Amino acid sequence: MAAKLKKGDKVVVLAGKDKGKEGEISSVDPKAGKAVVEGVNIAIRHTKQSQNAQGGRIPKAMPIDLSNLALLDSNGKATRVGFREEDGKKVRFAKTTGEAV
Repeated sequence: MAAKLKKGDKVVVLAGKDKGKEGEISSVDPKAGKAVVEGVNIAIRHTKQSQNAQGGRIPKAMPIDLSNLALLDSNGKATRVGFREEDGKKVRFAKTTGEAV
């Protein structure tokens, strides 16, 4: 199945402790059905100091389920994603506006 959400997409969180927050997808794991969104689902990781990294309590964005994310359309509203053929290519489009993503 084609990916409805991809790296670099602007999304809004629909459920959970960060409901309503917006961010950009930094990575997607399609097999697990999860994505990492910048500034969302932050956890504190205690890391030991090493030669190339400072130690301490470092905030890190953790994966969030794809079902809890919705793409933002050009108007800044949450939308579902559909697929259609344009010039022989399969493209994603926002269901609210009909614009290609």
